[in-house]
Amino acid sequence: MTQPPPSPSEYPGHPSQPQYPQAAPHYPQAAPQYPQATPQYPQQAAPQYPTQYPASSAPIPPQYPQAPQYPFTPPNASPTAPPTTPSAAPAPPASEDPSHPHHISTDARRVHISSHQRHTDATAIGALLLYLPNFLCSLCVVGLISAFFGGLAFVVILLWLASGALVFHRPTESALARRLLGLRYPTPQERAKLEPVWREVTARAGVEGRNYELWVEDSDALNAVAAAGHIVGVTRFAMNNLPNGELAAVLAHELGHHVGGHAWSGLLGYWYALPGRIAWRVLKAVSSVAFHVSKAFGCFGVAFVVLGVGGLAMATISTLYGLPLLILGVPYALAAVGRRSELRADEHAAALGFAPMLVGVLHKLHQQEEQEKAAVTALNGGVPVEESALAKLLSSHPDLHTRLHHLQPYLQQYG
Repeated sequence: MTQPPPSPSEYPGHPSQPQYPQAAPHYPQAAPQYPQATPQYPQQAAPQYPTQYPASSAPIPPQYPQAPQYPFTPPNASPTAPPTTPSAAPAPPASEDPSHPHHISTDARRVHISSHQRHTDATAIGALLLYLPNFLCSLCVVGLISAFFGGLAFVVILLWLASGALVFHRPTESALARRLLGLRYPTPQERAKLEPVWREVTARAGVEGRNYELWVEDSDALNAVAAAGHIVGVTRFAMNNLPNGELAAVLAHELGHHVGGHAWSGLLGYWYALPGRIAWRVLKAVSSVAFHVSKAFGCFGVAFVVLGVGGLAMATISTLYGLPLLILGVPYALAAVGRRSELRADEHAAALGFAPMLVGVLHKLHQQEEQEKAAVTALNGGVPVEESALAKLLSSHPDLHTRLHHLQPYLQQYG
């Protein structure tokens, strides 16, 4: 049975008497006071009921709106505080912006061509040949050290020769990546960002991507590295700030170093040259100490040290048929081969369709170099520091204009 509605006097300013359903809604003990003008709602907002009901005696459930139309005031906030409006959503970073001109689709396309996995190009062979004088000097050093082992001398030399295989040993690669290059394994979030791009790169190249490992360097510089035989490292800055197309171009460039054999040949040559490098540093340190000690004996002592070191050097050069003299020019020749390998890696990335993206990366690298030069100039009192001719010859990377010139044939197809 329908209960009679309350007296109209209890509802100020209400034009008509609303008909309530059979089950009346529960109101709080202290009924809110509604003014004539804008209603002031209590801190705990009560649901808004409709003001008109059909003139039917059948009970009709109250119709609640989906969301209150008035601003909600938190319990601890001041009632007079103005309502806060949500700020506009921030723009997505360049690495996740699909509208960026260098954004690419990374839909999985598994392509595997066995002949494209790995080979040794001319630059890799040239690097190995240039390391030959260093290798022979290291062999002499290891031979002198092995003489202290008596009958096991030959075994020591064989073990040193076989140690070169460690550059392809995964645990050894990981140790070198951590200790020498400062790399680390990517986090799950970083892996989720890198792997789709890497799959796209390896699919275009016809390479099995699982043959390589992705690593991350905690650096704010734009850089990447191809290390040992299976490691591709990229800086945190490049991963988080480059559009995925430019990141793909960087990874394709490093893959070019692996596919061309540049990474393993360079590391192998460096490994076999290491005993000779260590012996040279020890010899320099001993000579420096002997020279400073000889000063206490005047000119006679200095002349004795100079003649002793000079005689030892001449004996070494004559015994090895002048090969030690070639070591003086090896760094410049290796730098030239290194510049050529960078151009080969650029061409590899461009041939996979990343030429425009690679150009964008090169321009960003150039801007980074200009900022570093400006910082050095500022520290030098505003006087520019010019790079010497020898420093340019020892540079392992070609300049921007040379790299752009070699990319022109690949850019022509894009207009």
